[in-house]
Amino acid sequence: MSLQRIAGIVMLIVGIGLLIVGINASDSISDRMSNFFTGRFTDETVWYMLGGGAVALGGFLLLVFGGRMGRV
Repeated sequence: MSLQRIAGIVMLIVGIGLLIVGINASDSISDRMSNFFTGRFTDETVWYMLGGGAVALGGFLLLVFGGRMGRV
């Protein structure tokens, strides 16, 4: 297994973990109140979700294409 694929697996796991933290944070009382009064989640929750999604997507791409990216 190549180093890129291992890095992809690690990034995918970390990204999914960040997404889960962001989803759990969106259910907190402070986030519910922020959503009620402003119509949006807190910045911290949004960054967890966006960052987790980006890291998970990057990890998935490394996992799928990791061994073939360097070869032409």
